[in-house]
Amino acid sequence: MRQTSTVTTAPQPPRDRALGRGITTLIPQAASVTPAEQAAAVLAGMRSVPVRIGVLQAAIVLLEERVRTTEDDTERRAAATTVAMLRSAIGQAG
Repeated sequence: MRQTSTVTTAPQPPRDRALGRGITTLIPQAASVTPAEQAAAVLAGMRSVPVRIGVLQAAIVLLEERVRTTEDDTERRAAATTVAMLRSAIGQAG
């Protein structure tokens, strides 16, 4: 005769709806805030968050394309600075 067992788990409490939205509270949302300022806030908030190297490499590719194609000097500088920061993070992780 074959025995089977079932595993039961305790009921989980309802998830806090704010869970996972913590970073968005750090990102300025005012209409006067530029995308570059929003990106800077995100980067500051994520400094200690572990991220896979592949994600950083993909972000670099996208940002380098933006540097190449945008006509907005502020955006170009912000994207180039972000690329440099991401490359630095990859170098430190290596």
